[in-house]
Amino acid sequence: MALKPEPTAPFHSVQYALRVLESVSKHGNGVTDAQISRETGLPTGHLASLLLTLRREGYVEQVSDGAYVIGASLLLLGSGAARRQALEDRLQLTLSELRDSVGAAVYLSRYVDGEVSVTQVADGPLTPAVNEWVDFRSSAHASAVGKCLLAQLDHDGRRDHISRHRTARLTSRTITDEKILFSQLDAQSATVPVLDLQEYAVGTVCAAVSLTAGSAAGCLALSLPIEDAHRLRSAAETLSRRAAPVLLSLAL
Repeated sequence: MALKPEPTAPFHSVQYALRVLESVSKHGNGVTDAQISRETGLPTGHLASLLLTLRREGYVEQVSDGAYVIGASLLLLGSGAARRQALEDRLQLTLSELRDSVGAAVYLSRYVDGEVSVTQVADGPLTPAVNEWVDFRSSAHASAVGKCLLAQLDHDGRRDHISRHRTARLTSRTITDEKILFSQLDAQSATVPVLDLQEYAVGTVCAAVSLTAGSAAGCLALSLPIEDAHRLRSAAETLSRRAAPVLLSLAL
């Protein structure tokens, strides 16, 4: 619905804001200010100040390519399945931006009901996901994701997991000795990325950082082919710095 701007009327300003939010909500992958202007009939000059206000209040956000997406404040107004889907879409967008920032496939994982669960992945033609040649649930002792999640459990929680999933040797670098594994997990700092240097799969290196919210164990991880191993530590540091927006999305 196109509108003719009447900025002197307060209730019209609210109407314009609603039209803008409707336009942004229709485009899950983002929409430019020019397209919003076409859809609402608002001139770009009037639209710019309105978008600035909506950004300040958290109802829209501007992503790296300049497009606008719905913000956290708007997501919180929803409920039920629509709200959950909106949150998942928002989180996927955040992961995709992170993938492009670190130049690697990115994974969001949680420890749910005693199992490792990779809940979301952001990959692409230039950043392929790791080949899950052994179920991630059965290889926590060897993967960066698994070790990062196990490090967040107490001793009994780790032993319970290992009792159900034996520490099989997946590559020549895999740690299969439980005492050595537990010792490494005990020494792992929550602020330092967990690394997997071809322990899970030959030809792949990975890193994971903790995403702990209350008692729930979670992590953010990335994978790189062995030829890009020289980028692993710097990419892991970027991953750690950028973890806060992901944690915020989870909290919502």
